[in-house]
Amino acid sequence: MSLKAGIIGLPNVGKSTLFNAITKQKVTAANYPFATIDPNVGVVIVPDYRLDILTSIYNPKETISTTFEFTDIAGLVKGASKGEGLGNKFLSHIRETDAIVEVIRAFDDDNISHVEGRIDPLCDIEIINLELVLADLELVESKILKIEKKAKTTKDKEALFELEVFKKIEESLKKDIPIRKLNLDKEELLIIKSFNFLTLKPIIYVANIGEEDLNKENELFKSIKKYVENDKGIVLPLSAKIESELSELTKEEKDLFLNELNLTSSGLDKLIKATYDLLNLRTYFTAGEKEVRAWTFKKDMNAKECAGIIHSDFEKGFIRAEVISFSDIEELKSEVKVKEKGKMRLEGKDYKMQDGDICHFRFNI
Repeated sequence: MSLKAGIIGLPNVGKSTLFNAITKQKVTAANYPFATIDPNVGVVIVPDYRLDILTSIYNPKETISTTFEFTDIAGLVKGASKGEGLGNKFLSHIRETDAIVEVIRAFDDDNISHVEGRIDPLCDIEIINLELVLADLELVESKILKIEKKAKTTKDKEALFELEVFKKIEESLKKDIPIRKLNLDKEELLIIKSFNFLTLKPIIYVANIGEEDLNKENELFKSIKKYVENDKGIVLPLSAKIESELSELTKEEKDLFLNELNLTSSGLDKLIKATYDLLNLRTYFTAGEKEVRAWTFKKDMNAKECAGIIHSDFEKGFIRAEVISFSDIEELKSEVKVKEKGKMRLEGKDYKMQDGDICHFRFNI
């Protein structure tokens, strides 16, 4: 399963610069509003040191990492839902994503204009989040119009329940409360699943800071951090300018540059880790002479469900999973030695997969 995130923000906050850097693509990044019109999509490899270790042990013909897909859309402005700027029609391009990356300007630079004529991160957040709310509200009101008459006429229990759910969401959105704060139960979530509501998605707020603020919290970042404490999101300080410079370097040059900046990892690595944590994602591996491969799964998925990530037949005909913990093979350096030490386990369909498990699935169709 490939992780997908949509990058949003006001014009000129560093969205496209960040997108260019993390995907190493060269889309337009200019100092004027609406430099990005068509959505840009880029795929990056998820870094995982464990793949390098497994590759050295198994010496496979191929090593395959998991991937992270980013979609960068046109900058939103106040009133986008009413057609201001380019409108909010591009929000449809990120409805299929797993999470939203909201880029907020947290640096001062007189050479880079701000669409609102001032630097105010909290106001920026409120503008963007309101547009997300209004986009969802438009969908909800359209759905209510379609089902309300039928539900009240037929008195069908399922239709009435569906109407109740959408009315509940409508009331919330009209108060500027995102859907993710409603704590909907499984039945309610199932009703709205196909709508891919934007305000139901988890948000990572990326505070685009200046190089001088890499190792400290400036006042702009502090204000964002305080705001996010009241939301179900994560705030991540990151310099799009520095990420742009890092993207042009070799691994050795990158490590040296990070060391000079007194940083242990790039902003991209931090962004991927933050997204994995936010979405409760984990990684398991398959390994052999043919290939070593990383697979992404959700925390608490069982062995049978994880087998289905590879192929539906694996899940349908699941028999058992042969499982090795990464720590054991890292220590013993050989699958043969792991087996000799009795460290390989046979697990059934209900086994909760653990991060770092190396699996071989047995199945029969």
